[in-house]
Amino acid sequence: MKEKIKPVQTCTDSICRYFERPGAVNTRQALEIVCLRAARPDISKIVIPTYSGKSVLMAAKMVDPAKIVAVTTVYGFKKPNAQLIKETTRSRLLAMGMQVVTAAHAFGGVGRSVRRKLGTYQVDEIIAYTLRIFGQGTKVAVEAALMAADAGCVQADENIISTGGSSSGIDTALVLQPANTSSFLDVKIREVICKPAFF
Repeated sequence: MKEKIKPVQTCTDSICRYFERPGAVNTRQALEIVCLRAARPDISKIVIPTYSGKSVLMAAKMVDPAKIVAVTTVYGFKKPNAQLIKETTRSRLLAMGMQVVTAAHAFGGVGRSVRRKLGTYQVDEIIAYTLRIFGQGTKVAVEAALMAADAGCVQADENIISTGGSSSGIDTALVLQPANTSSFLDVKIREVICKPAFF
């Protein structure tokens, strides 16, 4: 049976904002644009990847925190058994009503181990490099949406906004229909809300 997809509102006035450079300098402006777009009824959730919780806390001042899904790095991202987000920050986000996802990185799990040990790239990292032709933030936004879907925090038949950045902060936002990692090719990028033009 074919899955029913919720209709997407078409917005002829939707404009993509292009930033002159990537990075955290764009975070506030990107989140302001995201919150304006999220006010339309077709958006169910906003996915925000985070190392420290800083961008997520900034977003929580602009939009209902219950609409936010914070996606953290996997344990061991920088060093074994270590998590970048502090437990006190995670608890604070949860207390605000957010969902917080910590999961294997969709484009950097087993394949990254194979590259590090055997020196050969696997399909997940090739996909990551391909998405980076649109900028690092695009790759991160798609990856975070997959992780949120795998955790059950967003649904594959709804439209969400997923954000990403270039090393820190937020500089990219997409309206997309997510999918589980095992169905990655079913992801549909509907709109580009903002991204760096030069990266």
